[in-house]
Amino acid sequence: MTDNKQDELAIQRFVEYIQIKTVQPEPDYDSALKFLKNYAQELGLEYRTIKLDQDRHAAVLTWLSPSSTEKSILLNSHVDVVPVFEEHWIVPPFSGEIRDGKIYGRGTQDMKCVGIQYLEAIRRLKTAKYEPKRTIHCLFVPDEEIGGERGMKQLLTLDEFKDLNVGFVLDEGLASESDVFQVYYGDRACVWIEIIVKGNTGHGSRLIENTA
Repeated sequence: MTDNKQDELAIQRFVEYIQIKTVQPEPDYDSALKFLKNYAQELGLEYRTIKLDQDRHAAVLTWLSPSSTEKSILLNSHVDVVPVFEEHWIVPPFSGEIRDGKIYGRGTQDMKCVGIQYLEAIRRLKTAKYEPKRTIHCLFVPDEEIGGERGMKQLLTLDEFKDLNVGFVLDEGLASESDVFQVYYGDRACVWIEIIVKGNTGHGSRLIENTA
C-alpha cells in the first residue's frame, strides 16, 4: 500500500470515528466498540472488551510480540467527547467534514485523533514488516470527560488490567502539525494546603495590630 493510500485510509477511518456520537451525557459506546472491533480485524490485531460497569466497557486492541517476555506498552485514549453547542459550529459537529484541508468535528483534538494515530502507526509498521519487541496494547476507555469513575478508575482495580502486564504508558498530549511529536513526562496537579492563623482579622488597609 502506498503512502498516499495509507493517508487516505487514515483520514477515512478518522472521519468515521468522528461521526460516531460518543458525546456526553449519552455516548453511543456500542457503535464505537463495533467500529473498533472491525478496525482490529482490519489490522490483524487481537480484540477484546473488559466490562467496567453495567453499560461501560473498555476496548483493548493488542499487537502481540512473538517472543517478548518484557512488560507491555500501553497506548491509552478515551472514546467519549464533551457536549456541543451546534449554534457555534460552522459545520455539523459530528460530520467529520473536510474543508480547506482541515477536518472538522467534535473529538478531532480531544481525543479521537490520538486513537486513530495509534492504530494507523501500527498499520504502517505492519506494512513495513516490523515486529515489535514488546506487546503493544491500544486501550480505549469510556467516561474520561466526566471524571473516569466508571472508566479508567474502575479498570485499574480489575485483574484484567493487571494481566496486561503494563510497563510503559502513553496517553493523550498536544497536537502536532508535523510527523514529529513531543513526549511529555509530567503534568500539573492540584496541591491542597490548609493554613490556620491566629490573630486579629481585618483588611490590611486598616493597619490592625497583630493582624492574622
